Amino acid sequence: MIRFHNRYTGETETEQVYGETWLRWAYETGIGRGFLHTVIKRKFFSLWYGWMMSCPSSAKRIQPFIQKYGVDVNIFAQAPSTFATFNDFFTRRLKAEARPIDKDSDAVIFPADGRHLGFPNIEAVDSIFAKGQRFDLPSLLNSRALAERYRYGTLVISRLCPVDYHRFHFPAEGAPSTTRCVPGFLYSVNPIALCRNIAILWQNKRMLTELDSPVLGKTLILEIGATCVGSIQQTYEPSQPVQKGDEKGYFAFGGSTVITIFEPQRIQLAKDLIDSTTAGIELYAHMGDRLGTRAPL
Repeated sequence: MIRFHNRYTGETETEQVYGETWLRWAYETGIGRGFLHTVIKRKFFSLWYGWMMSCPSSAKRIQPFIQKYGVDVNIFAQAPSTFATFNDFFTRRLKAEARPIDKDSDAVIFPADGRHLGFPNIEAVDSIFAKGQRFDLPSLLNSRALAERYRYGTLVISRLCPVDYHRFHFPAEGAPSTTRCVPGFLYSVNPIALCRNIAILWQNKRMLTELDSPVLGKTLILEIGATCVGSIQQTYEPSQPVQKGDEKGYFAFGGSTVITIFEPQRIQLAKDLIDSTTAGIELYAHMGDRLGTRAPL
C-alpha cells in the first residue's frame, strides 16, 4: 500500500496504483523478475506499448480510465470525446486557471503534478523509499565533476502517476540549455519498484537540462523515463528565456519522474514538503504551486 500526504485535503491518502497486480508480479516474483530483465526494461517493450497507445483503437480506453481513476474532466482544455488516441488524452493540456502559477518573485514552483520528496542537502540523504538507500549523484548526472558541484545541493523528486497531468514546466525563470540524453533502461518508477532498488533512477533513460536562473543560479532538471513511457518530448527552445511555469515538455504514456537539483543554499523548501519527506511519505501537489522560496542572500 502506497501512502501520500495531500497538500489540499491535509489528509494522508492511499494511492490507487495503475497496474498494481502486474507491477507486483514483475518486481516481487522470481518469474516476473526474469521477464522484467529480459523484456520489460528494454526499449522495444515501451516503444511497442507507446505505439499501441497511439493507435486509433486505443481511444476506447479513455472513458473507462477516466471513470476508474476519477480524473477531473472539467479542467481539460478540450473535451474527452475529441481525443483521437489514448496518448492524445494522456498528454492533454489543462485550462490555464486549473494550474495557477505562484506569482511571488521569491517562489519556486513544482515542475509537475505528482507526489514529491524534498531533501535540503543531498549529501545528508541516507534513505529514499526504503532505509539504507543512498543517492548516487555521479551516476544520476553521468558526471563526477557535475556531481561534485551539486554535492551539497537541494534535491526534489516529483513522481507522476499515469492518472496525473503529464506535461512538465520550468520551476523558475531563466535560460535553459539544450537537453542532453543519458541512455538507459526503462524500469518502473513506482515505489513498488523503487523500494527494492532506488538505483532505477540512474539506470533508466534520462534527459538533463541546465536552467541558468537569475533567481536560483544554475538549476538541473532531469526527466526520467520509465516502463511504457513511449517518449519524452521537449517543447521549449534552448537558450531562449523562459518564465516560471512555462511548458518544458511532456511524457507520453506511463508513470514518470522529474528530478530538480538546486545549487547549495539557493532555496528553502516548503515546510510541508520537508515534513512529509522526513516522515517518509510523499507530498501530493500540483504544478505551479510553491515548492519553496529563494534563500536570502
